[in-house]
Amino acid sequence: MKIPADIIAMDLDDTLLRHDLTISDRTVDTLRRVSEAGSTILLASGRAPEAMSAYSARIGLDRMKSYLITNNGSQVITSDTRETVFEHFLPVDVAIEAFRLVIDAGLSCHIYENDINYVSKETEFSDRDYQLSGLKPVIPEDYEALLRKGAYKLVIPGHPDYIVPVEAEFKVIFEGRANVFVSKPYFLELLPLNAGKGEALRELAEKYLGAAQDRVMAFGDSMNDESMIAWAGQSVAMCNGRPEILKLAKHRTYLSNDEDGIADFLEKHVL
Repeated sequence: MKIPADIIAMDLDDTLLRHDLTISDRTVDTLRRVSEAGSTILLASGRAPEAMSAYSARIGLDRMKSYLITNNGSQVITSDTRETVFEHFLPVDVAIEAFRLVIDAGLSCHIYENDINYVSKETEFSDRDYQLSGLKPVIPEDYEALLRKGAYKLVIPGHPDYIVPVEAEFKVIFEGRANVFVSKPYFLELLPLNAGKGEALRELAEKYLGAAQDRVMAFGDSMNDESMIAWAGQSVAMCNGRPEILKLAKHRTYLSNDEDGIADFLEKHVL
């Protein structure tokens, strides 16, 4: 069965990327053929732009007019000129309140800006973030002053045993003021209320690309993909994805991210 796809949006980690953080030649070739057939290819990630640039270049998005949904939808830029299309910032009072609660709980905060990860303290998770994103961890002199300048999101890293109760507490405290979710088992994220991958994808489809909802395809695996999977008319969960995402999506891949799951699905249903 062929599936219409004017837009194809893809998460990076555990979706497009293999566990060694690479994209296979097969997947690059498949995406090239899909693009030549008329589909607009987008990347949608919780990463900052600098942590997405190598993957954007790998699949050729730096040489064509497309878009990167970054910081889990809080910031959208053009893929070729890297100009800001639209952006959303956490309200300063929400950011500072969350930061103080995090510090009181003995945890830490991360803020991504350009090629830097501003951390409130260095931990095993800031090292893990560096290995994942390549963003250098830096401890600013005054973290709250940094928050007052504007933050796309707060990342709160920690062991899942600590993150789960903090997530539950934050969803109550910041209800109606911010989006709260776990993107990886050890990353809790706080985003502006009107931001998310799904919200960003919808705005791009409707205002910039003129694509109907039922002709938008989105691939994802985790809870930061939830809004994108919920909105896209042709949503595809990775077979290695979380149960919630597998249940929510209209389709699922037959192969995992380590087995070229996206390429395999596109070859069977789009090309």
